[in-house]
Amino acid sequence: MSTSGSSGIADGLSRVREQIAAACARSGRAPESVRLIAVCKTFGADAVRQVLDHGQLAFGENYVQEAKGKWPELKADHPRAELHLIGPLQSNKAREAVALFDVIQSLDRPSLAKALARQCESQGRRPAMFVQVNIGSEPQKAGVAPEDTDAFLDSCRDVHGLNVTGLMCIPPAGEPPEPHFDHLAKIAARNGLTELSMGMSGDFPAAIEHGATYVRVGSAIFGNRSYPAAQ
Repeated sequence: MSTSGSSGIADGLSRVREQIAAACARSGRAPESVRLIAVCKTFGADAVRQVLDHGQLAFGENYVQEAKGKWPELKADHPRAELHLIGPLQSNKAREAVALFDVIQSLDRPSLAKALARQCESQGRRPAMFVQVNIGSEPQKAGVAPEDTDAFLDSCRDVHGLNVTGLMCIPPAGEPPEPHFDHLAKIAARNGLTELSMGMSGDFPAAIEHGATYVRVGSAIFGNRSYPAAQ
């Protein structure tokens, strides 16, 4: 796993916080209206602890198996830490995801909604859920098509009883992200959702200016990473 030195991580976190505050100021928003999710996939517990020591509490992981090996001990030491699943979730890992994560941001299909609902009921847990929208309608990407999102949200809430609190998206690479951020915000507004998870290391200031309430930032905090094989 790639890691950065403690001073580099602290500096990165400080810079990101400053950029969040500046973007909020430009858009007339209070800094506390945006939550930073420190994306720590591929980084070990030591790197995460350095960020925790600087008061960061929300973290994002892409893989259930990687999170299982890292977070039980971290959560025991830092019970206020909040763990978000931001990567794709296989239905057969719904049990582990519901047990481990506080927020699941990659709800994207009916079979997964059914599996998550079953596990929420059996475990007596109700993690917050974000529906992932394929905002650029890219065939290679996961997510609900924008035009199908309203009906899918109705099913998740009314049929499966899931605790859906917001929407998440990843705009197409190589395109201006702002129109996609605006599109997601409009879908959320008409469905009575106030939480928007959008914006990553390269575009989170723009996402904040277009309504993001959560931004997912990894490399700008932790440094460059090496990617594991898919799990």
